[in-house]
Amino acid sequence: MLIRPLLTLFLLSLSATLFAQQPAKPTRPVKEGEVDNQEITVEKSRKIDLPPANRIFNKIPSSNPTAEQRKLTYEFEDRKLTVGDPKITPGVLAPATTQPDEAPAYSNYVKLGAGNYSSFLGEGFVGINNLSNLALEGSVRHLSSAIGPVDGKNSAQSDTRIRVTGKYLADAFKLQADLGFDRNAYNFYGYSREYAAQSSFDPDLIKQRLNTINFKLGIENAKSENAVDYSLRTGITSLRDRFNASETDWGTNLNASVGLSDNLSALVAADAYVTQRSDGSIVDNRNLFRVKPTFKYTSGSSSVPFTITGGINVVNQTDQRQNINDTRAFPVVDIDVVPVGNIHLFAGVDGDINRNTLRSLLSENKWLAPQVVLVNTVKSWDIYGGSKGNLGGGFSYEGKVSYARYRNFSTFNNTIPDTTKFFVLYDGGISTVLTISGQLGYTQKDKFRSTLKADFFNYGLDRLEAAWGRPQVAATWSNSYTLNKKLFVTADLYFYQGIKNKNFTSGITYTLKPIYDANVKIDYFLGKQVSAFIALNNIFGQNYQRYLYYQTQGLNFLGGISYSF
Repeated sequence: MLIRPLLTLFLLSLSATLFAQQPAKPTRPVKEGEVDNQEITVEKSRKIDLPPANRIFNKIPSSNPTAEQRKLTYEFEDRKLTVGDPKITPGVLAPATTQPDEAPAYSNYVKLGAGNYSSFLGEGFVGINNLSNLALEGSVRHLSSAIGPVDGKNSAQSDTRIRVTGKYLADAFKLQADLGFDRNAYNFYGYSREYAAQSSFDPDLIKQRLNTINFKLGIENAKSENAVDYSLRTGITSLRDRFNASETDWGTNLNASVGLSDNLSALVAADAYVTQRSDGSIVDNRNLFRVKPTFKYTSGSSSVPFTITGGINVVNQTDQRQNINDTRAFPVVDIDVVPVGNIHLFAGVDGDINRNTLRSLLSENKWLAPQVVLVNTVKSWDIYGGSKGNLGGGFSYEGKVSYARYRNFSTFNNTIPDTTKFFVLYDGGISTVLTISGQLGYTQKDKFRSTLKADFFNYGLDRLEAAWGRPQVAATWSNSYTLNKKLFVTADLYFYQGIKNKNFTSGITYTLKPIYDANVKIDYFLGKQVSAFIALNNIFGQNYQRYLYYQTQGLNFLGGISYSF
């Protein structure tokens, strides 16, 4: 069978990487916010409509699972620490690329747009889908603002993205290859006006540029009725900034499942990451390997349907410079009970080691200082419980309470004495986070959809004064409406509260003002091949600060036209 050589190849790559590890360097004294080594014991684009294997993990399961319902959901993105997610993209937002469910017959398009802040959007997509078992697609996108929220062009930004994808579909498997390039240019504009007025101020020194190249190759099962399901994906990403800091990250992910009976399935997930970061005199060689075997049992036609998943998550991490070579095992237990109708009650416990790489940290806060400390965050355990279900009439809900324990919990705060940049501060002790989450959704056929979600966080830290840069409340309200297949409207509202940062030069702690960010996007189809769009962002015109000293653009708009062919 095809799965056997794939497993062999994956295990050989793991063995070769482990054998190549070198002795680590000794530890050093630790200051507040740094890592205590002694305590470490451990885009949217149009898609080609090829029929993929059905892998939907988070949907509410039925009481009598079929072979397809026993399949996995495969996540090839690296696991992120989602506690207090600090992301709100500053600057003009890209127009939503979501289209009505019944898309026009033309799949290729060119889109042009412009707006205030001297913003420009150029986007294009070309797909070749008429080849036998083979599909190719390519896309390019550029969004820039020549003027920023403060000091004119000194807060400008520019994002360029290029993607090329190839897919080959056979009877038993699907191959996919992806090649991408991203260029992000921006400035460290969180300086004072007094500093900008000095004769020594040089605008060239505040510029930053990130160039990222990635290549991914994957193979997966294409027959959803197969008892054995699998997916193997490997890829390498190279990141380099304007100051010659770089990171190379090679990741491989294997997922497989097999139905042992009508009620019992065996699943395994394995990950291997080999990473090197270079920044001046610092060279970090950091690896992480994860194996997660689990069993999933689903009751048959019992009076109270239930599903039990149990297993173990074994993770090994190494860091030569930090002198870390640690292996940990975490329990994996999840229980889902359906006491009545479509109402589910669930509870469980799990744990993991969340990777913190230069690339993942920059995706959260792009104004990082040079030579930031890179250490993974250990989630010792996470106990959770809640309920989810369909209430009828188009309404659905989910509520969840989670209490997790972390070591090396990561935060972001301004550096000293240069407060325009940020470093990563870790709580080297034991941190706890209580999270209360709620979500309510409503769907009216294919015309109107609305989702309201809120998360409340309570941080119990050991060594840090506060969870710098992380909110205590994060809420979103997303809506979409379609009228006569011609008018498509999306509207969303973001709310963040309780974010703190500290100026260590002055010793002053700031609680940032609450963030209210409302956005509306309208698409109108003028014909079969031509459509117009207008996007209004930050409608309240609030020049809020997501991170201390960094204002975002006020009310901004972007309008344009799209041609499909």
